[in-house]
Parts: sequence; C-alpha cells; structure tokens
Amino acid sequence: MSIGATAAEKRTVHHLIGGRSVASEDGRTFETRDPHDDALLGTVARGAARDGELAVTAAREAFDAGPWPRMTAAERRTVLHAVADAVDEHRDELALLESHDSGKTLRHARHGEMPRVAQNLRFFADFAALATEEAYPNGPVLGYSLHAPAGVVSAISPWNAPLMLATWKVAPALAFGNTVVLKPAPQTPLTAARFGELALEAGLPEGVLNIVHGYGGDEVAGPLTGDPRVDRITFTGSSATGAAIMAAAAANLTPVSAELGGKSANIVFADADLDIAVPESIRAIFGGSGQVCFAGSRLLVQRSILPEFLERFTAEAEKLVVGDPRQEQTFMGPLIERAHLEKVHGYVELAQREGGTVLTGGGPPADAALSGGHYYRPTVITGLDNDSRTAQEEIFGPVETVIPFDTEEEALRLANTTRYGLAGILFTRDLDRAHRMAARWKAGTVWVNCYFERDLRMPFGGEGISGVGREGGNFSREFFTEPRAVVLRIR
Repeated sequence: MSIGATAAEKRTVHHLIGGRSVASEDGRTFETRDPHDDALLGTVARGAARDGELAVTAAREAFDAGPWPRMTAAERRTVLHAVADAVDEHRDELALLESHDSGKTLRHARHGEMPRVAQNLRFFADFAALATEEAYPNGPVLGYSLHAPAGVVSAISPWNAPLMLATWKVAPALAFGNTVVLKPAPQTPLTAARFGELALEAGLPEGVLNIVHGYGGDEVAGPLTGDPRVDRITFTGSSATGAAIMAAAAANLTPVSAELGGKSANIVFADADLDIAVPESIRAIFGGSGQVCFAGSRLLVQRSILPEFLERFTAEAEKLVVGDPRQEQTFMGPLIERAHLEKVHGYVELAQREGGTVLTGGGPPADAALSGGHYYRPTVITGLDNDSRTAQEEIFGPVETVIPFDTEEEALRLANTTRYGLAGILFTRDLDRAHRMAARWKAGTVWVNCYFERDLRMPFGGEGISGVGREGGNFSREFFTEPRAVVLRIR
C-alpha cells in the first residue's frame, strides 16, 4: 500500500541570497533526479564562485548590521520555534520531497527524520536561551564570561540525511546568533530549498539564512571555505573532502568542525542477547541502505557463536524488502546515484578477489520493476581479514563484512585497527566489559546493546580521519561562539 504520492512535482530551484530567490549569475543549472527510477525532479541553479561570494556578502551584512545577532537568545528562540512549527505543519510535504530526492523510505522520512529536523531547531533554540555564563569573583576584581556569536557560518551538508544534517548545523549556528550560508549536497537540494522558504515565512530575517546550490572545489563552495569573511565552517561528508576544506580554511585560520567518514566496528560477544543483537545489527548496516557514516560495517562476532549468529543475521537480511521507498513495506530504498551503486558493487567484487565469500546479496535485485533505479541487495561477506581493503575502506552501502574473534583483547584490537574512529557498537551482558572497552575504544560514540540512540546534549564527532571537533549541546556552543573573558576592578 502506498503511503504517499507517486510522483514529486517538478521544480525550479533557485538560490536563496539575502532573502531573495535568485538564479545563478551565469544562468547555469543542473538536474536533480529520483534514485528510484531516474525521473526528473527539478532543475537547480548551479552556483559558481560569484554566487558563493554574494551569499557570503549577504550573510556578512546581516550579521554586521542586521537585528539577528543583537536579539536576545529568548527572542531568537521564538523565531526558531516558529520555524520548527512550520516544519511540523509541512512534514508530509518535506518527507515526500526527501524521499524522492534521496531515495530514503517515506516512512522513515516522515516519522524519523522530519521530527528530528524540528527537534534540532527547538533543542538548540532552548539550549541557547537557557545557557548560563560563569562569574569569577576575586576580591576587588570580578571576572565573567560571555559567548558572543562567531559571525558568518558556512554549513556544507551531505546527501544521506539531507535536511536533518543541514539543520544539525543551521540550528545551533542560528540559535547562538550567527548568520549562515548553507550549501546542500547537489544530489539532494529540494528539502533545503523548501526549508529556506518556510524559514522566511516563519519570520527569520532576510539574509540570516542563505542557501546556495552546486558543487565543491572552485565552484560555489570555494568562497564558503576560503573567504576571509567566513568565521566558522561546519561540514559533514567524506574524509577526503574534509581534508580539502581544512586546507582551504587554513589560509585564514578559520575554525572547522568536520564529521567525516567511518568504518565502525560492531562487536557481538557470546553472552549477548541475540534477540537484541541481531535486529540492531541489521539496522546498523542496512538502515538507510547502508549510506550512514556511523554504520556498523565491520561485524566482529565471537567465534563460539559465529555459526548461530550468521544463520540468524543472514536470514534476517534476506527478509528485508528492497523496493520503492514510497511503499509501506519497504525497508531499503535505492542508493543515491548510479556512480555510487557502481562503487558499492566494485567493493563486493574486490571482496571476492580478496578471498571473501558472499553469503547473500552481492548485486541488484532481480525485480524488473526496479531496474531503472539504483538498487542493491543487502550483502553479507565472510572470509576476509580485518586488514583487507574491503574491511578497511568506507563502502557507504549495504555491505557487511563478518570477522570472527576469540577474546576481548582481540576484539578491541580489531576494532581499533582502522584509520577511522567515528562510532562503535557493542553487544554484551557483561557491563564491566562494556565499560572497559568503551574507555579504550577509539571512537567518538560507543553504543552498548543499542544503536543510534541520540541525546543532543552529548558530544558527536569522530577520532582519526573520522573528523575534527565535536558538536552537540555545549560543544556546539563552544564552536559557534567566541568565548570572551571580561575583567573589571571594583573600586
């Protein structure tokens, strides 16, 4: 049974600069297409460096002369709550746009990601309004701290959770009084564009949020990363792109917060409750069609339970429904684009050359109705060493490598033998073991007997090549503000 419309309205998407909807200066455009069937969804302004410069100028002017940074946090909270209300009111519309643009299941977009978009806005609006400063009395000298808005923020967001991850950046930046230039991924421009319209309608002042579409490198992203008028850069995406952004930012010593790639270990001990470990492990690699930065893509299973676990895990993987993301029963929609599907399949072929055995999956589904889309079956591979390329490089697709271990020490060594350090997942009934391992695991987040539970007050980010810095709660406050010490002598 369908839970949404069968086709998205074809749209013309412009930039949002200084409160106005504008085409690119040079008139160039690109197309955005539905990964389900490659249907044309809309034509999008393709920004060049000049468009990025204009967006930075608008954000700079709004920060230097506009009301937003000079409002109280409580006044900004009122506006951001109104924007969150607009997201709730347009949840079905936004969810359908997200599903068509990214291939995400409509069910998840509607009930998972759009509520989180609104939560991002409300949480940071409330957090900023309720944040306290510290005083340091010392006899006749009184010191106190202030957290002033940093200025202009460049926010560059990915395609795998488009509006949720965009607002994970935009919400705290705005809540702490900054102005923003957002560049969504070129694969998924639709919800960001609609969000910008809703934000203006809800009362966000012109120029406070600017949105430019296009590509990285020297195109529209150039000024967002290299312009000295930009005060902060926040990015989510690949480690290679993160390194390029940091290199561009270095010329101006612009602070960067970057949440990058992952190759996270998911460790299942013999004492784990398999009724929890199996379905959570399925969700950890096949949710979002595996296009999740902190997916548990290296599954380490204690050898004594490996046969039982593999039997159950593979059986559950084969039950997952791969298909039209607008259908209620679908668990996995398509991958984002043809080039990405070919990359994912290339890794499966590499795994076989490296000596791996494909237990299930390993290619697109046979359903002819899906042949026009970018679909790939849930894939489980055994027989690989932890140092194989397949087990070490980020695939970003529904491909699980299963590796046995014998002892706790070996499991931790395998988990930490990677250049990435974004997340870790652990299933065990032994809480002493859980605490021991979490303390030594090189990962920004460790989930124990669960997966993807989030508290927005906690730090989120990665170690190694999985990122620089942390965001969430006070960590976002520190990044998006300039902490200032004020000292006065009382006479």
